[in-house]
Amino acid sequence: MTFRIDLTTRDAQRLSFDCASDQDLLTAAAAADIVLPSQCRKGSCGACHATVTHGDFRMGDHSAEALSRDQAGAMLMCRTTPCSDLHVSLPYDHTKVLRQPVPRRVATIVGLDTIARNTVRLTLDIPPTVEGGCAAEFEPGQFMELEIPDSEERRPYSLANTSNWEGRLEFLIRLQPNGRFSTFLRERARVGEQIVVRGPMGGFGIREGSLRPRWFVAGGTGVAPMLSMLRRMADFQEMQDARLFFGVNEESELFLDEELAELKTRLPQLAVELCVWRPASAWDGFRGTPVDALRGALANASVPPDIYVCGPAALIRAAEQLAVASDLPAEQFASERFVAGEAGI
Repeated sequence: MTFRIDLTTRDAQRLSFDCASDQDLLTAAAAADIVLPSQCRKGSCGACHATVTHGDFRMGDHSAEALSRDQAGAMLMCRTTPCSDLHVSLPYDHTKVLRQPVPRRVATIVGLDTIARNTVRLTLDIPPTVEGGCAAEFEPGQFMELEIPDSEERRPYSLANTSNWEGRLEFLIRLQPNGRFSTFLRERARVGEQIVVRGPMGGFGIREGSLRPRWFVAGGTGVAPMLSMLRRMADFQEMQDARLFFGVNEESELFLDEELAELKTRLPQLAVELCVWRPASAWDGFRGTPVDALRGALANASVPPDIYVCGPAALIRAAEQLAVASDLPAEQFASERFVAGEAGI
């Protein structure tokens, strides 16, 4: 049996496709040339979450953390099959939906720099598209999949820069002890080497049109998409109040000193709170997690902000719980979590 699936994006654009009763929504959409934001396709990451506003569905096995915020009709499109026609509300704008296969291109490593303990900045150049135009075109908050050379395995990493004509892609990557892509970067990668990139993808990003304050909460390399969003705010000279709560475990893991100083010059309204969970006695900054710092700031906020969170699942979960306890509307909270295993977003 086949059912009709009607999608409505956050900016009120509509898309439709047919889906068999034994077919997941993500696969059926792709068959209709509608490529929706997703990542693991195993019910673990939550990147394909959406809300059914009308109709019946079944959802297969998935991680409880992938749908941690209690919301009627919440589901993961990679694990959901329809039992009737469905109306689905998507938590992102139509610009995050592709109407063609995900672009796949060959990139050249032009920079590989250690910026903190076990953290590197990987910079790639990609050639212009066949059609011309912007060689590196993406929305702040999106990610690319990077292919491990001599394999078909890919790892997702958020972009830290903004769209540009030079074809430049910037990633902040934490090197995992036994991660395959981390091992490639640590032992084999060299400037001039080529790797395959696939993307951009993902629905995480700034809520366009909102004039509310924008608060960004990041753990470790989860700061990459926040850096992209803040850089875009600076490029566009947007004047909303902006705050960044950036946390690491120890001082040696901190990075981006120069980049954040430059951003504060370009965005005078930006306030940055550096948070260290296990600091040395000499640390004179905030002691605790970014969510601990967020808690104090929310208690004194005169206007409820839009909150953007990226980092490990525990950070997302704690931020979500705080948002619910603070009565923050669900539409003012957006998150991107690390997938279990080696991941970079």
